Amino acid sequence: MTQLPQTIRWNEGTLYLLDQTKLPLEVVEEKQETAEQIWNSIEQLKVRGAPAIGVAGAYGLLVAIQKNTGLNKEEFLQKIEEKADYLDSARPTAVNLKWALDRMQNSAKLFPGAESKDLYKHLEEEAIRIHEEDVQLCLKMGVNGVGLIKEGMGVLTHCNAGALATTGIGTATAPMYLAHQSGVKFRVYADETRPLLQGARLTSWELQQSGLDVTLLTDNMAAHIMSKGLIDLVITGTDRVAANGDVANKIGTHGVAILAKYFGIPFYVACPYSTIDLNTTEGSEIVIEERKAEEVTHFGLRRTAPEKIKTCNPAFDVTPKELVTGLITEKGIIRAPFGDNLSKEYL
Repeated sequence: MTQLPQTIRWNEGTLYLLDQTKLPLEVVEEKQETAEQIWNSIEQLKVRGAPAIGVAGAYGLLVAIQKNTGLNKEEFLQKIEEKADYLDSARPTAVNLKWALDRMQNSAKLFPGAESKDLYKHLEEEAIRIHEEDVQLCLKMGVNGVGLIKEGMGVLTHCNAGALATTGIGTATAPMYLAHQSGVKFRVYADETRPLLQGARLTSWELQQSGLDVTLLTDNMAAHIMSKGLIDLVITGTDRVAANGDVANKIGTHGVAILAKYFGIPFYVACPYSTIDLNTTEGSEIVIEERKAEEVTHFGLRRTAPEKIKTCNPAFDVTPKELVTGLITEKGIIRAPFGDNLSKEYL
């Protein structure tokens, strides 16, 4: 696999994020210096993908509290909570951001020392663990899912659940990368994923850079390509898995799952444990982020819709568990009944 640029880099107390809004035309790394800048980087999708924003949130909390280590421990803990709540408000749907910030706060509360500077160092070590763990989780999902990809297959994916959405080899793309490395010949079809084109700008770019056979589709081509027998398998990522197995992912995923069901194509979702939210009973409880109208009314910088037109721009949709063949996790492939099997693995 060709070495792709790092999505997130922590170097001697400084956080750098790859600005994914500039891909594929420019590869730009941006230094993050304030909590406000990190909040904007997450909200503006400079860093995106559920696992990646979890790691960015952990490091972002460090940046947010770096100048407060002179406070006493009680005041420092209050500052940690305040900054964590602020960063968590950047995006509501992907559970990994809250998961990482909660993990950092819980680690802070359990720290026995009295000095704020020592607590900061402890939290830096925890953030690095979260980062390193993400890399390993991606690899394990790849190992557990690689057997699904057979010689000559066509594999469809939606949005970007690749290396750019994580700090490893991706979630949905992890089995693809490992299959490619082992010499399996197969084709990947990447939906462009309107309105922000994460499939076109990111997935097709990173797979092409890594030498995979990838074909870009507009979103409304999927049914036609499936009807021609060119798709044998669908693998997507997810931003949150409810306790019953419903999955929230980039808008359009639900439609792909319906098409896969109609054409008898297995539909798998790849996710680490940090994306599984057993506190959310079912998909209807997941808060769906509504984004700015300009993303729909413009294509790039060009207006493509009438002035003052009403828009609807949910960033995600929920795919019911009945349409999911299996969840590719670090523990293996989890199948129905999802509620029971998720509880067995993660409670």
